[in-house]
Amino acid sequence: MSESTAVSGQDTIQESFVKRLDALENENRDLAEELETTKVEREEVRAKLFESLIANKKYLREVERLKKENLLLKRMPLFLATVVEMGEDYVLLRQHGNNQEFITTAPAELMEKIDANTRVAINNSLTIVRVLDRSVDVRAKVMELVEAPDIAYDQVGGLEGQIQEIRETVELPLTNPKIFADIGIEPPRGVLLYGLPGTGKTMLAKAVAHESKATFIHMSGSELVHKFIGEGAQLVRDIFQMAREKAPSIIFIDEIDAVGSIRTHDGTTGSAEVNRTMMQLLAEMDGFRTRGDIKIIAATNRIDILDPALLRPGRFDRIIEIPMPSFEGRLKILQIHAAKMKRDADVDLEEIAKVTAEASGADLKAIVVEAGMNALRRNASIVGKADFDIAVNKVLGDEVEGSEEALRMFS
Repeated sequence: MSESTAVSGQDTIQESFVKRLDALENENRDLAEELETTKVEREEVRAKLFESLIANKKYLREVERLKKENLLLKRMPLFLATVVEMGEDYVLLRQHGNNQEFITTAPAELMEKIDANTRVAINNSLTIVRVLDRSVDVRAKVMELVEAPDIAYDQVGGLEGQIQEIRETVELPLTNPKIFADIGIEPPRGVLLYGLPGTGKTMLAKAVAHESKATFIHMSGSELVHKFIGEGAQLVRDIFQMAREKAPSIIFIDEIDAVGSIRTHDGTTGSAEVNRTMMQLLAEMDGFRTRGDIKIIAATNRIDILDPALLRPGRFDRIIEIPMPSFEGRLKILQIHAAKMKRDADVDLEEIAKVTAEASGADLKAIVVEAGMNALRRNASIVGKADFDIAVNKVLGDEVEGSEEALRMFS
């Protein structure tokens, strides 16, 4: 009896241990699941906290913006005025809108920046609080060349004499004005380039813009022609005012015949407005007001219709003809444009220059490009003589036939 009782007691203890072990394992699994749930909840809370921090920064920025806006709304407005006269300790202003004049003062640091016709901002007590920039038409500002063209003088072929004249007239007075003062003469102030279309007038201006260190302002004559009375003249004044402020500067007017033709009046307001614009241009180029360190380059292919007042010395001191290229010029132009081209050995640029006697610089460039396109059409990587022959016939047409006949006559 005692042995069976002992065995049953051991079984009971073993069963209790097994049950206890199962209970602990179940509890351990529950705790592990609860731990995973807690980790997930912690990550969710952390993500919400991060989002709350971002939202908080956004709201703080919005609060700061609203505070600044509130301060601006509470601030008293400023009024616009123009300086009429200055003294040692006073400034005479004319307020815009009502044209009332009054005397006021300005801080010492602002007095150094103020001059006659300066625009200033004043408060309710009529005290100058800010000096404003000059009012310039935004159309004049966009005419300033920010990035210079990548065309140098050595890329303009056949115009060595014209390039020398432009450099003497435009660049030399800006880079070395002392030599003109030493010899006792006033340097030239304007250059007019004229010639047939495609001879390189605009390209020369691009080379000047590339080589010169001055502010370059470029525009077309048609940009100065406007519908409303006084608008074109005001734009001319703004352009020259901007050029004075950024001197030394160069103003290039392409197709000047659009605004500078001989003055006529057909009874319409359009022709009268063009005449007013040209008269303002004449006054800015050479009038009572000094031009300053400003050089002018203009280009046209209709010099015969320009007004005589525009052509006189003082406005355009040099009138330079840009002729059709000679044989040497045509060869140089072809060499420039075909410098990077892969050509067959049978391509003779001298022969092409001989048969293109009536071609301009633009025509010669078009011939080189068209020859390259012909090679591309036949999937070739090298341009051959046939490609150039086709290009010459396509660009010049009947003109090349006359050149070939002339060559046969002289050969």
